Amino acid sequence: MSRLHLHYDIDGDDFIAAGEASSNVKRVLKQLNFDSDTVRRAAICTYEGEINMVIHANGGVADVYIEETHIEIVLQDTGPGIADIEKAMQKGYSTATQEIRELGFGAGMGLPNIEQYADQLDVVSEVDVGTTLTIRIEIGG
Repeated sequence: MSRLHLHYDIDGDDFIAAGEASSNVKRVLKQLNFDSDTVRRAAICTYEGEINMVIHANGGVADVYIEETHIEIVLQDTGPGIADIEKAMQKGYSTATQEIRELGFGAGMGLPNIEQYADQLDVVSEVDVGTTLTIRIEIGG
């Protein structure tokens, strides 16, 4: 299989459309006959990143690169950035507004969930510039 690239523009503040990219990634991986654990982990990581972009960054882009040995998910935004990455990686830590929390989002589990389900996670963020997450999932890993 040659490298397959999927690209999604994530619309900020659109909770109705949030999750469309991760649903599509899941569908494509199933069509390509990836094992269910790999599909689940890729969908969770994509969804959590997608929701974070909607909640915190007014959207962004998601690029998914599918190869025989691994899946790489790159999520980029030009939002406010993460001031303290170490703190943001802690379960339950969130900067979501009360309004977002009342919608059922912003529980502070996005980055910890990505870290849990990814084989590798790289978070690069600069305040007032944006954040890039690079997630690697090994096939069958």
